[in-house]
Amino acid sequence: MIAKYLAAAMFGTALVSGAALAQTANTSTSPSASAISTAQDVKGSWRASKLVGLNVYNDGNEKVGDINEVLLDNSGKVSAVILGVGGFLGVGEQNVAVNFDQLKWVDAPVKTSSASGTAPMGAPASSTTTTGSASAINSGSMGAAHDNWYPDHAVISATKDQLKAMPAFKYSDYKK
Repeated sequence: MIAKYLAAAMFGTALVSGAALAQTANTSTSPSASAISTAQDVKGSWRASKLVGLNVYNDGNEKVGDINEVLLDNSGKVSAVILGVGGFLGVGEQNVAVNFDQLKWVDAPVKTSSASGTAPMGAPASSTTTTGSASAINSGSMGAAHDNWYPDHAVISATKDQLKAMPAFKYSDYKK
C-alpha cells in the first residue's frame, strides 16, 4: 500500500518539475525584462477611454457638447480634443477640434436643481478645476471621479454658437 503512495508522489513530483523546467526554458527565449519598460507610476493619470463621452459646458453653465475623441501625436502627447457640438442625439452634430489646454477639467459632479437651492440643472459645479494637466486635479483627495481615473466634466470658454462656427473637423481631411 505504501508503495502505491510512494509511486504516486514520485510521479506528481516529476510532473511538477517538468512544468517548472518548461517555464524556465520558455522565459529564457523571451526578451529580457530590461528591454521592455513598464509604467510604474501612473498615479494621477486619466484613462483616455473615459474622457470620450464626457460632457463639456461653457462659462455660462450651459452644456455645449461632449468629447468624441482624444487625438495623440506619435510621441503620445495630446494633439487635439474633438468635441461634438449641436445636434440632437448625434443627428446634426458637428465635430470641432480644440486644444487640450483650452479645456478646464472639473472633478466634481454636475449639480442638479432641487428645493435645497443648488445650481440649476446641467450647471457644472464651481469647484476644483485645472487647465490642460491632470496633475493639479489629482494631487489631493478629490472624490469619486478621481477614483475612477477621469474627471467629471470639462468647461470651455466658448458658447455653443462660437463652437458651431468653427471649421468642422473631418477625419478624412487628415488621412495619410
